[in-house]
Amino acid sequence: MLLLAQQKFTISGNIKDKKNGETMIGVTVYPLELSGIGTSCNEYGFYSLTLPKGQYHIICSFIGYKPDTLLVNLEANIKSNRALTDNLFTLQEVVVSAEKKDDNIKRAEIGVAKIDIKEVAKLPVIFGEKDVLKTIQLLPGVKSGGEGSSGFFVRGGSADQNLILLDEAPVYNAAHMLGFFSTFNSDALKDVSIIKGNSPAQYGGRLSSVLDVKMKEGNNQKYAVTGGLGLISSRLSVEGSIVKDKGSFMVSGRRTYADAFLKLTEEFKDNQLYFYDFNAKANYKINDKHRVFLSGYLGRDKLGLGAFGIDWGNQTATLRWNHLISPKVFSNTSLIYSNYSYKGSITSGETTLSIKSEIKDYTLKEEFQYFPDSKNAIRFGFQSIYHSFVPKRFKGNTYNEPHKNTRYGWDNAFFVNNTMEVTPTLTLDYGLRFSTYSILGGDTYKIYNQGVMTDSVVLASGKFGKTYANLEPRFQFSYLLNENSSVKGGYARNTQHLHLLSNSASGNATDQWLGNSYNTKPEISDQVSVGYFRNLKDNLYQISVETYYKSLKNQVDYKNGADISSAPDVESELLYGKGRAYGIEFLVKKTQGKFTGWVGYTLSKTERKIIGINDGNWYNAQQDRTHDLSVVAMYALTDRWTLSALFVYSTGGAATFPSGKYDMGGNTVFYYKERNGYRMPANHRLDFGATYTRPHKSKVFESSWNFGLYNVYGRQNAYAITFANSKSDPTKTVATQTALFRWVPSVTYNFKF
Repeated sequence: MLLLAQQKFTISGNIKDKKNGETMIGVTVYPLELSGIGTSCNEYGFYSLTLPKGQYHIICSFIGYKPDTLLVNLEANIKSNRALTDNLFTLQEVVVSAEKKDDNIKRAEIGVAKIDIKEVAKLPVIFGEKDVLKTIQLLPGVKSGGEGSSGFFVRGGSADQNLILLDEAPVYNAAHMLGFFSTFNSDALKDVSIIKGNSPAQYGGRLSSVLDVKMKEGNNQKYAVTGGLGLISSRLSVEGSIVKDKGSFMVSGRRTYADAFLKLTEEFKDNQLYFYDFNAKANYKINDKHRVFLSGYLGRDKLGLGAFGIDWGNQTATLRWNHLISPKVFSNTSLIYSNYSYKGSITSGETTLSIKSEIKDYTLKEEFQYFPDSKNAIRFGFQSIYHSFVPKRFKGNTYNEPHKNTRYGWDNAFFVNNTMEVTPTLTLDYGLRFSTYSILGGDTYKIYNQGVMTDSVVLASGKFGKTYANLEPRFQFSYLLNENSSVKGGYARNTQHLHLLSNSASGNATDQWLGNSYNTKPEISDQVSVGYFRNLKDNLYQISVETYYKSLKNQVDYKNGADISSAPDVESELLYGKGRAYGIEFLVKKTQGKFTGWVGYTLSKTERKIIGINDGNWYNAQQDRTHDLSVVAMYALTDRWTLSALFVYSTGGAATFPSGKYDMGGNTVFYYKERNGYRMPANHRLDFGATYTRPHKSKVFESSWNFGLYNVYGRQNAYAITFANSKSDPTKTVATQTALFRWVPSVTYNFKF
């Protein structure tokens, strides 16, 4: 009898949205009869829950949906797919979380934030284009790359230290129009989350954060069309079933049309100024154990102004196979392609100079998820990436740069991770990642010491050069102090094998990626973080305080006077050293009701120490900002009108300004002494938005109007500061500030049927 009482069986299956058939992520599944026992759906909607033999009420719960209850007599393994229905009573409320109400307290992850796509549409942004990258910049610990920019920095890291994934494919430049738009069309997105450094072991390759973006799978119940018409861009999405309840598709496109207005003028009719992007995804359920997905993205920018032209963009493709091996074992196999390239040209008279560069990846990833019991969830697998780097190549009708060979690298990783409920109050998340990077042949690698060449290594095509290997342990915990509060902490080591060379803090289209070499070694970070989390008034308010310290090794910066654009070998312009970043983040959020929003504040410091810069002393990193504040508010005024506003303030970024000047042959030469020893002016602004949902007699058609005003009080935030001699007195220096935007109104019409 004792043996029978200890028998355990598994209930497993998939959970989807009943309305559109989309699988749901993060739905909580638990037995009503057993306190503290439960699980949640993975990113493909699969759950597995092992319980002792018996009769249970199995509850499926997700905020904004009606709870689903299933009575089961668990005497054998059971397969049960569930479908949840929207809770109509929550439609009158604005909810700023896609999570279970108290997940912020109970889950072990620290430094993780989920972005609700529905809320992204309500926030006022520049040009009125809803943008997930602009939204994450409003979170504590995440700093904007600049006025109107979609670039961002996380906990002191540089722009290239963020791993941006779109359906598992890396996106190497997530910006359109020099950063004023992101590559992510929100109409095509299903789920967005950001992990600020303490990522589980299945993620790797960057030091500071993971931005994991997943596209919609498509409505497998009926056809639907969604779109929007704005002042400078429009978008259209179509989704529907391939076979009802078995397969679906989604296609979404977006394009700006500033070039159409340029053609109306005689002066600018031959100029180009537009971008487009296209998302597509399809899935098919072969049977209860096999499902395949195919997704892709194509985006391109065209900028041609007179003699200057530039063309850049991303391509990604992901083929995935989900296989339910057993009720306790789930596997995902992915083949991934990613390509980022740019080309530009400058014409002067009969002379044309062109430039191009590219980074291309081919990836195989295999991941298994094993649910041995109700207290453990284990992930393990491997990832293999083949990189090719086309360096900047210049070519002209009067000049041909010596050919630069394409370089290759092989990036491999093995990982294992377990989320474990030790006691009802203590949850652990721990894992290990082992990463390697091998330099592949086909080029000559020069070795430098402080910019002076000392040796070289010739690698024939197909040969292996130096291999770097690193162990990356990860550990997180959550300890419940009571039902309303918890303490969390974690440590993570991350290794980065790819490096971005840029002349700007937030990155631009002509930046160059390169892999590890004999000079450029893997960047390494060790981050420790601790936080306190508390919910008030039945989870109506969420409060958190997180502090972190990050140690950085093998950081890359430029030597004084470096020229990374035209140097024969860009590595001759680089120096290497260490860094550190530390800070404290505060977040107060109201999650339900007519009035919702949050206040986030970050106090932080980011520094570098590199021999050859600033006399070998610590200096401010370019992205260092002491204070960063964001206030976000949304108010459901009526059933039809929703108002929103946001205020942001940040200390000006670190900058290198001239310390003096001298005359050389009648020309003024400015003298620069201290790297990043000055500050740009503080940046702040207020934005306002309003959404009007238009009532229709037909329940099939939905529409709304979004109105916005960016920079309400007309603050002229500094985009750049330049220095020149005073025209009236050449001995004096005049600083000129350039501001991009003062007031930017926007109107967008959205529809769905």
